[in-house]
Order: sequence, then structure tokens, then C-alpha cells
Amino acid sequence: MTVTLTVDKRGVASLMLNRPDKHNAMSAQMISDLTDAAQGIAANADIRIVVLGANGPSFCAGGDLNWMRDQMAADRATRRAGATALAQMLGSLNTLPQPVIGRIHGNAFGGGIGLACICDVAIGVTGAKFGLTETKLGLIPATIGPYVLARMGEAYARRVFMSSRVFDASEAEIFGIIAKAVTPETLDAAIEAEVTPYLNCAPNAVAAAKALARRLGPKIDDATVTASIDALITAWDGTEASQGIAAFFAKQPPPWAK
Repeated sequence: MTVTLTVDKRGVASLMLNRPDKHNAMSAQMISDLTDAAQGIAANADIRIVVLGANGPSFCAGGDLNWMRDQMAADRATRRAGATALAQMLGSLNTLPQPVIGRIHGNAFGGGIGLACICDVAIGVTGAKFGLTETKLGLIPATIGPYVLARMGEAYARRVFMSSRVFDASEAEIFGIIAKAVTPETLDAAIEAEVTPYLNCAPNAVAAAKALARRLGPKIDDATVTASIDALITAWDGTEASQGIAAFFAKQPPPWAK
């Protein structure tokens, strides 16, 4: 399984990305498994809180490059289906009625930042690296864009949204991607500190308050999601994406690199 789900006796679910050998890069199977897990969690009234984490050295390296290469070779309808599946997965996690606490124990790139940004609060570790690195491949952070912008705000997002610049946990904290950075040794205690208050809250009230916060916050509606899908497909259709991904697999610099 590309993800694992366990629930403790308190109703705290641990949803873990489970492709450690691939640095938890998101494949088509992982996207499907995360969507299924989110739907199951949403329907389970016994689950009160979700901790989203990962196994292995990294939190999430972004999109699996073999999946991206398959998308490049596919026809437009297949590309749209792939982009839509990715968008639906993010939407399913973002709209969970339960609070979601991100356990960002290692590096997060591309879609990994998207996953951090759908969390209600994310805690990261000092030493972790972050980056929206899609433009190095001739792509753009499209389907994660609504969630990244909602979390970071336009001013902070524009500092890293287009440059593929890698930044550290202290800057991720400034940007709002994570609420705070802690040492690896204190990460579990920091996560537990976020979990504990919810155990004294009425679950339906928590769900209603979360839904209200989303309604009053930046709009991530069907039109916004469709626009993000269209933008990703347009990028996949462009010559830069094919050149960038081909260069990566050939271990050569892309034509625009200086």
C-alpha cells in the first residue's frame, strides 16, 4: 500500500504516506489511495483527528516523475483525468470534517507542500528543506496552487512560487506552510500538543467551525479547481515540460538552464 491508516483508541487517525524508497513521491496509485483514505475518514464518525505524516527520510518529494512522464506521453483526455484525480485528492483532504495536523518530519517539495497546506496546522522539523520546484521541469504548481495561495497569501507565495528556490524550515514557518519548526526529537510531543485540545471539543462543533473557516476564507470552489486543472494541462502540453522532464531523466541540464 502507498498509504497506511491506523486509528488509536482516542479516535486519532495516523494517515501515513508509504513510499519511503521513492521519498513518498505521489504516483497515480498514491493519489487514488489518498482519495480513498480521505473518503473513508470523512465517513467515520469515530475518527476525531487526523495526523498526516509519512514513512522514510522525506515527507513528500512531490509528483512521481514516472507518473509525470506517463502524463506527457498520454493524450489530452488522459492528462485531464490525471490532473483531475490529483485535484480531487487534494480537495478530499482539504474538506475533511476532522482537523488535520501535518507531521512534516522531512523534506517537502512540490505536491508535498500542497499536502502541508491542506492541513489545518502543520509542524515541521528543523533541517527540513522545502521548495515549489515545478518550474525547473517546465511545469507549474497548478493543482496545489489554490491551497498554497490560501495558506501563504499572494505576497509570500510570489517569493517562491515561480523560482523553484529551495528554502529551509525557518522560512517555511514565516510563509505559513508550517506553524513552527521543532527539533526531530521533539516533533512527536509537538504533534501531541496540537492533538490534545481537540479531545475536549465537541466533534460536530469542530467540524462546523472548520467548515465555516473554509467558507469565510479564500474561495476554493469548482471554478478555481477547474482553472488549476486547465493550467496544469496547458503546462503539460507545452514544449518546456517535455524538454524539462526529458532532461531530468537524461541527467542533463534543460535548454534554459544557465
